[in-house]
Amino acid sequence: MGIHLMQPRFQLGSTYATAAVTAWATRNDIDLASYMRRHHCGDWGDLDAGDKQANEDALGHGTQIFSAYHLTGDRKIYVITEADRSMTTVLFATEY
Repeated sequence: MGIHLMQPRFQLGSTYATAAVTAWATRNDIDLASYMRRHHCGDWGDLDAGDKQANEDALGHGTQIFSAYHLTGDRKIYVITEADRSMTTVLFATEY
């Protein structure tokens, strides 16, 4: 199923991206919103099966939701939604 057909599965709250990710994405014409949409719709990206299951469990238990996506080169971003669903942040894995 394409991402455009998927429905949001939880609240994102306020959305943020770190300055480093924002600057890098702008310089490299990377659409961070597309990764946020994937996360929002339950495409957890480059996680192992255990971490994906933890996210599925978090949907019902109200705990933190975490996705990881490998980008060009050795760049990896995380998209993290807080347990209370008040905010979601995009950051480099190295900033975590």
